[in-house]
Amino acid sequence: MNVNSPNMLVVEVLQGAASQNPEILKPAESKLKEWETQAGFYTTLFNVITNHSIDENVRWIAVLSMKNGVDRYWRKNAPNAIAESEKYSIKQGLLSDFTEPINQIAVQRAVLISKIARIDYPTEWPDLFPTLLTAVENANTLIQHRSLLTLHHVVKAIATKRLAGDRKIFYEFTSNIYNFILTLWNNYTETFVRDIFQDANVEIITMNLEKALLTLRILRKLSMHGFYKPHESESCMSFMEVIFEKAKIVLQSRKQLKGKGIYVLELCEKFIIHLTKVLLSVLHIHPFSFINFILPSLEFTFYYLFTDEGINFVFERFLIQCFNLIKNILLCVEYKTTKYSDSKYYSDTIRANQIKGEFFQSDRVADMCRKLIGHYFILTQDELDTWDSDPEDFSNDESGDSWKYSLRPSTDTLFVTIFHEYKETLIPVILELVAETNILVSPDDMQAILKKDAVYNAVGLCAFELYDEIDFDSWFVNTLFQELKIKDNNYRVIRRRVTALIGRWSGIKMSSELRPVLYECINNLLDPKEDMAVRLTAASTLRYAIDDFEFNCEQFKDYMFTAFNLLFILLKEARECETKMQVLNVMTLLIERMGSILQLELDSLVQYLPYLWQESEEHNMLRCAVVTTLIQLIKALGGVKPELNPFLLPIIQLGTDVSQHASLYLLEDCLELWLTVLEYSTAMTEPLMQLFSNMWPLMEYSTETLRHCLIICLVHLLLDPELVMRTQGVRIMQMCDSLMSDLKNEGIIVLMRLVETFLRASPLLGAETALPILPRIFERIYIGDSYPIITSMYLCVISRVLLSSHEIFTRVINSLAQKHGETEQVFLRKLLDMWLDKMRNVSQLDHRKLLGLALANLLTTQSAAVFERFGLVMLNILETLNDITKTEDNGLLTDSLILTEGQSPSDFDGGDCYYTTDHNQRKKQLILSDPVHTVVLKNYLQSQIFQLQSQVGMQQYEFLLQTIDEDSLSQLKEYITL
Repeated sequence: MNVNSPNMLVVEVLQGAASQNPEILKPAESKLKEWETQAGFYTTLFNVITNHSIDENVRWIAVLSMKNGVDRYWRKNAPNAIAESEKYSIKQGLLSDFTEPINQIAVQRAVLISKIARIDYPTEWPDLFPTLLTAVENANTLIQHRSLLTLHHVVKAIATKRLAGDRKIFYEFTSNIYNFILTLWNNYTETFVRDIFQDANVEIITMNLEKALLTLRILRKLSMHGFYKPHESESCMSFMEVIFEKAKIVLQSRKQLKGKGIYVLELCEKFIIHLTKVLLSVLHIHPFSFINFILPSLEFTFYYLFTDEGINFVFERFLIQCFNLIKNILLCVEYKTTKYSDSKYYSDTIRANQIKGEFFQSDRVADMCRKLIGHYFILTQDELDTWDSDPEDFSNDESGDSWKYSLRPSTDTLFVTIFHEYKETLIPVILELVAETNILVSPDDMQAILKKDAVYNAVGLCAFELYDEIDFDSWFVNTLFQELKIKDNNYRVIRRRVTALIGRWSGIKMSSELRPVLYECINNLLDPKEDMAVRLTAASTLRYAIDDFEFNCEQFKDYMFTAFNLLFILLKEARECETKMQVLNVMTLLIERMGSILQLELDSLVQYLPYLWQESEEHNMLRCAVVTTLIQLIKALGGVKPELNPFLLPIIQLGTDVSQHASLYLLEDCLELWLTVLEYSTAMTEPLMQLFSNMWPLMEYSTETLRHCLIICLVHLLLDPELVMRTQGVRIMQMCDSLMSDLKNEGIIVLMRLVETFLRASPLLGAETALPILPRIFERIYIGDSYPIITSMYLCVISRVLLSSHEIFTRVINSLAQKHGETEQVFLRKLLDMWLDKMRNVSQLDHRKLLGLALANLLTTQSAAVFERFGLVMLNILETLNDITKTEDNGLLTDSLILTEGQSPSDFDGGDCYYTTDHNQRKKQLILSDPVHTVVLKNYLQSQIFQLQSQVGMQQYEFLLQTIDEDSLSQLKEYITL
């Protein structure tokens, strides 16, 4: 490959990679992938990038390809690493030219340099920063801009390095460069502000504003990560101090930019926002360095948020930043005096707390509360217009971190924060506002309606704090219920807010007697004639009402069919996937709570879900909701309807196929669906067997899903033990064996349950099938270093193997003896010693009895190792007999673990098995056939003793009895004849 000039073949392939035609795009991408590891390829790409005569789309693809190559092949120890000589020439070329004319390519080129810098700076690229700083001072404005852009991305990349040595280097670098960047920022900022007030050419304003913003971004990273303690840096503190004045000047300047184009106005707003980001960042990372700026920040934000003069200068994103700044100051843990406060900084905490207290005086807090409710909580005309044009978009809940980016969530969270901090001051304010609005307002008085909406919003947000202050039952009956009856269009605002309000309070303070009235209200509000936004809010309110701890199914029975059908109509009418998901989640919860009673109403949903699945092909979160609904449907129906099978299994197939992109979203829910389908299936089918082919890659995919996979294997096995063992069993056990060394204790416990289930479901076939993993289990006991619970499970598996097949037990012992270079008897002796030692730590009675049965079984194997330990073996069996034997009223001794007539197997299943699924019925059959619950230990021991006598003769038998101590011998005679 010619590396001295743009290779035309490479240019052609890059053109293909820029194509929108898949037939051209795919071969081009494959060719670029093939060239990635060829010497000289990245030099050729660099030559394409720097040749301004080549089409910009081609150069764009070239720079993206080069970025990807740096990620994969730049490090020295990377496979197919780029040669040092080639890397050197590329770095020299990158720093030799800052005249890229296309801004998008310039940005990617700067990112490319930053990626290399993160790896090579400072040892492999010492001239990086000197070159950049020299270019910044160049008289050419384009070179200035591009070098600043590059400096910004390089600083941003290096600031992310967290090793101690890297941080020390960055501290030193910051101390050397900070004043230089601060001076540049001051100059550029003063210049663009002067240009604005002098009504200069918009291109000139834009140029200087872009440079001011780049230097500000650099300063932010340096201030955040370049100082161990920023307050010890005079330069950093001087920068922080001027932020407030600069922000005030630029906010005033912004007014002058109206009419000069959207780009420059947005650029100015970005500059202002970034000033607030500096404050938020230092507060978050260096709270004790921020203490001197608590009061200026609060005064600054109060002026612009809560005064009539300041509010004229604000814009939405600035409002959000100011709300978040106040909130973060209030919530900052380092500013709160608690018993957990760091004693090292206690005096600073006290000072910060005092500053907050001085600012948040009662009158000011009350004014802020009234302003938030009376101004910011009021629905705007834009919001009302959105309600009219797109009620679903208007109603979509913003959750998670939306308070960081959206105005209304940020307003709500600030209000909640202030109210929580100063509730003694604000509770009377809220009660006063409730009293003022506690009258029915005219449908024509929109201002009164909006004010009432704002007050109700506030009461909903601080419902928990108002628990003792508001008689909600009385308010609901006398006012809120009456307001819901007013159907005027303007009153939809109040109906929606009242609906949300009663949803919040239903789980906090609403008497049981009023629940039927609540359910009737919700059904009325879900009516298709009602406003869509009100209906969606009613759906959410229903979710609150039925997800409450005190929810009474009997009270809701008369309303549930109507509610379900109205929700179904709403689901079909909704257009947005997010809305469908919200409604579907409510229906799913309703099915979960009322499923068995709702069975007759579920057919319509069963018919609709396949259509919804197809409709949501591009919306994975809605598909997750569909899968969750299917899980609850199957449980509610008590089985898998035949008409669902053609729909269910392809969904599970898609969601559990880790080669499919959809599995990233659907995997967890589809594993749950798969498990549910198996649990409620009556018999194994060919499609279910085929579906299991997804299990092999799944078990290797992630440890997070492995537990679920092992449980699915277990449930799958019990559906048809013989078929599964003969077709898939050995591979399951081989996979488990390979995973075992990497599992933590919790994983091993689940895995051992699976292995033991093989042995319980079909003892002889199960032992043969489990053979691949048995040596590892035997060896774990032989070594004797396992966790007690896991040791108990290992011993249970060994015991079941012994009871199932002496031949397989012996085969495992032989193979391990050979592995350890010992005879069979020597290995068995050591294994028995560990068994007899660890058995005393086994606490579960069913496990102890299983081990006791296995030890009794060993008595007639005529093994020297067993005879040598005859006394200990009998002692362990005796202790087990003592543990599991109970004395009846008639004095007879009985085995407490034996299933008697009329007794349920659930008595021996931990109390968590109610046999409501077909799988639980299959578990019941396991218990009914388990020797632990069908074989009386003392009777089995007696038969083994008689057989032993006939095998060894009375002389040898008497000798064995002498190895048992007198006390134990006397106790044994109470159970059996010796």
